[in-house]
Formats: sequence, structure tokens, C-alpha cells
Amino acid sequence: SGKGLLLDRMRAEWLEMPGMRLTAAQAARLWALDRIACDSALAVLVQARFLIRTPRGAYLLRDGK
Repeated sequence: SGKGLLLDRMRAEWLEMPGMRLTAAQAARLWALDRIACDSALAVLVQARFLIRTPRGAYLLRDGK
């Protein structure tokens, strides 16, 4: 599915650049997504414990990945 491919692409980018920190707006621009789709994908990756969201709203790879 399109969403699965998007999530795979997002995971691959984070694994290639483990220090990457993105806000939702930056992630939306990077992957050319509208904010609703991007927020949904980021939420899935946080729920899957792949990413964490900082108190200031940045998303980054969870430690240990």
C-alpha cells in the first residue's frame, strides 16, 4: 500500500541518517506530504517505538535502533 511504502521510505531515511531531527513541517517538506498525512505517518512511527518526539516537537530515531 502507499502508506506502507511511505513508512518504509521514512524508516530508511532515518536509518541512513540516525542523527536526523525533523519537525513535522520539515518532514512534510522532505517527503512532499500534506501535514495531515505526515502527522499520521509520524504518529505511526512513534507508536511503533521507532521514533520519539521531543518536548519541542522534533522527531528523532529512538535510542537503540
